[in-house]
Amino acid sequence: MPDKKSGKPTTPVEMATADRSATTRRPNAARMTGASVHLSLAGEIGLRIVRGDYPPGTILPNEAKWSQVFDVSRSAVREAIKMLMAKGLLSSRPKIGSWVEPKERWNLLDRDVLGWYVASPDRESFLRAVQELRHMIEPEATALAAERRTEAQMETISQALRDMDQATSLQQRTEADARFHIAILRASGNDLLVPLGVLIESALNHLFAYVTREEDDLQYVMKLHENIEKSVRLRRPNMARNAVRRVLANTDQIIARWSR
Repeated sequence: MPDKKSGKPTTPVEMATADRSATTRRPNAARMTGASVHLSLAGEIGLRIVRGDYPPGTILPNEAKWSQVFDVSRSAVREAIKMLMAKGLLSSRPKIGSWVEPKERWNLLDRDVLGWYVASPDRESFLRAVQELRHMIEPEATALAAERRTEAQMETISQALRDMDQATSLQQRTEADARFHIAILRASGNDLLVPLGVLIESALNHLFAYVTREEDDLQYVMKLHENIEKSVRLRRPNMARNAVRRVLANTDQIIARWSR
């Protein structure tokens, strides 16, 4: 039940409901106003592309049409198209217009593109693809972190774990969870692994926005993360590798339950 004094949710189920409601609310695309009109427009068009409204190869409406549909200036449309081109979703040529690029050219490490992807009907397969990548990379990255981490990096990992434990909402807990895994990627000493943190962060944020976590589950997940932290702190690569695999297996089960 909500706290009678503050009116805030206090149980895991109430936290999940509140977080899910905040995540799924979206502004009306036809009411784009203010200095960031082109950002809102890019978001609306980008989401339509990623969810399949405009398949690869599709020639998009011209500036005049977009301007009319969304009641915005043509300059805002141009800026929005430029943003989507920079993210790899579109290409453009004079006298032809803008068209949707093949999916393999999309920048899936871009936060906006990830957000659109996970909001699309295909989000389940996307989350599974992220999990496959995590299984391939995170166990070895964590083993490297156990060997190479500095004291400062260890403190960042431990602080993220403490933040998970002290979180008062699922959103705070999930954010701390993402920071924990990203800190481990950084502690691995391989800079090429760090950008993958964006994928992990996006997957966790969107997955747990749609999934209710019960108290027993939260405690179990906390224990799994404590085992990772302990393994890295004690510099035990094999133990760290196995601890991460248990966390990933648990997330696999959550996705399987959610997709039924």
